[in-house]
Amino acid sequence: MNRFIGFVLLAGAVMPVSAQRLLSLDSCRAMALRNNKQVAVSKVKQDVATNVRKSARTKYLPHVSALGTYQYTSRQVELLSDDQKSTLSNLGTSTMTDLQSGLSQASASLPMENIASVLGMMGIDMNMLKMASGQTLQGMAANLNALGDRLVDALDTDTRNLFAGSVMMVQPVFMGGAIIAMNKMADINEDLQRNSAETVRQTTIYSTDKAYWLVVSLKHKQKLAEGYLDLLKKLHSDVHKMIDEGVATRSDGLSVDVKLNEAEMTLLKVNDGLVLSKMLLCQTIGLPVNEDITLADENTENIAVVDVSPTLNVETAIENRPELKMLESGVLMTKQLTNLLKAGNLPMVALMGGYNVTNPNVLNGFQRKFGGFWNVGVLVRVPIWNWGDVMYKVRASKGATSIASLELLEAREKIELQVNQNTFRVNEANKKLSMAQANIARADENLRTATLGFQEGVITPATVMEAQTAWLQAQSQKIDAEIDVKLSQVDLQKSLGTLQ
Repeated sequence: MNRFIGFVLLAGAVMPVSAQRLLSLDSCRAMALRNNKQVAVSKVKQDVATNVRKSARTKYLPHVSALGTYQYTSRQVELLSDDQKSTLSNLGTSTMTDLQSGLSQASASLPMENIASVLGMMGIDMNMLKMASGQTLQGMAANLNALGDRLVDALDTDTRNLFAGSVMMVQPVFMGGAIIAMNKMADINEDLQRNSAETVRQTTIYSTDKAYWLVVSLKHKQKLAEGYLDLLKKLHSDVHKMIDEGVATRSDGLSVDVKLNEAEMTLLKVNDGLVLSKMLLCQTIGLPVNEDITLADENTENIAVVDVSPTLNVETAIENRPELKMLESGVLMTKQLTNLLKAGNLPMVALMGGYNVTNPNVLNGFQRKFGGFWNVGVLVRVPIWNWGDVMYKVRASKGATSIASLELLEAREKIELQVNQNTFRVNEANKKLSMAQANIARADENLRTATLGFQEGVITPATVMEAQTAWLQAQSQKIDAEIDVKLSQVDLQKSLGTLQ
């Protein structure tokens, strides 16, 4: 039991209170790409472009749509006028009136005595005949009036409540090349968004590398400032002992005090810069800004080594730079836009077919039932005159193509200049690093000699401080040269479009 408690206490003493997160350059890049909001936006834009392309493909296929309507009107459609309705409703009365008038005229032309004698010879009573014919005519008039009313009712449309529906299919046959241009534009837009995402990706990596190497630079300078401060503290202690023994002047002590204060201020600035640079790196890679992180290159003795001088390769940049590909896509996009606008002056042909239903049923006497019919046809649209509207739009689109082409040429020239400059910068950074490494050996030897001479009492404290300052400058120049090599290599990779 005592051994277990001792083991726990030992483990607690060995394990740090708060473990630091160790990050390499590759892990920082991966975290930045995973957490960067613009990278996420570019991925969404790619998905949008893909869906737009798929939508454009559907324009080649037939489209089916359904339409249903209901309408209430204050008045209905009348097939008969009010006079015609009145005439039909009184059809029997008017007919019998005309008939009686005709019979009266006929009887006036013939003597009634002759008619009565003739009917008497036939055994027909004249008075009985008049009574029977009157009743018959009245019945016929009533029947005809009823028939007229039924005709009026039958021709009542009752169209105040209208129901209609249709199912229609449209198949494009020839749209003047508009659908083809639209699909090509969708393909170009997808490539454009893909290259845009690549641009954002490389920009994110570039920003991450700069923030990473800034932290590494300040961390090494922190160690350098601490080492320089230790040298000055030792010198400060030795000089004040010599002052106490009377072998050094008070002026020597004040000079050392000033240098020591400057070194402490420098260390304070470096510490503040290191904290802020780590905050920037944490924000870039998606960590809390106060996260305690340690970088893999913080403790390396040599941040960079002199590399082989790069060869100038402008063709690689022309082939790989996503910015150039985006500009090329812009040129192609404006050309397809011109083709799309030209379609406005060309005929368009489409096949149509569908099924229509109405209530009242217009196919069967306005019955209050749904009735419908099939239909097929061809739709042809031929532009005749538009006052040059399409022509002006086409000219404007061609102007946009010219602008995009000029911008592409200008971008190529700038990228060529950028590649040349970054290649030159890499070579210069390698030269500076070689010189800084050579200067380190001389500064170390100079400091060793000055320190030894001071201990022997043959060199003044001022000379030692000059040697320490020269050593500090040499070490600082070496750190700057190493970071410059790393950053110049990143700049060259970005200008070549090969930053992975």
